[in-house]
Amino acid sequence: MRAVFLTELGEIEVELDDKRAPATVKNFLRYVKAKAYDGGTFYRTVTTEPDNQPDKTIKINVIQGGAREGFKAFPPIALERTSKTGLKHKDGVLSMARDTPDSATEAIFICVGDQPELDFGGKRNPDGQGFAAFGKVVRGMEVVKKIHKSHADGQALTPKIAIKKVVQKP
Repeated sequence: MRAVFLTELGEIEVELDDKRAPATVKNFLRYVKAKAYDGGTFYRTVTTEPDNQPDKTIKINVIQGGAREGFKAFPPIALERTSKTGLKHKDGVLSMARDTPDSATEAIFICVGDQPELDFGGKRNPDGQGFAAFGKVVRGMEVVKKIHKSHADGQALTPKIAIKKVVQKP
């Protein structure tokens, strides 16, 4: 199953792994069905060149986005750890953003390059639990890279990159 992010810079098509990360895919699709991402944005770029994470010893490269302003998030979901799913944060992988374990709601990120420190046991997050990978970009990685290199004030994309809508494909 697939979904397409229609952004102001082009389309990003992702293949969702509902076999290995069923709860995370189900969570993402409930936001898609609720049209939460329609009018949302990619609002964050985390880069190593230039380095916009001076306070971090473990550096990553990702773009992050989410639902439109004012959308009331559904309750958080349990973290599907990469140690259980077997999915890894490789180039183009789609994952759920979170603060603490079991706190993910609607925010997503896409890896630019391999990011093993985001997997279970990785050191980017002090708790070592990693993030819930649940899909991968199959078309539009050039759009992801364009967003990643867009102008930012620190990690905040300025301006934010509009997500016109996200649609599910069979």
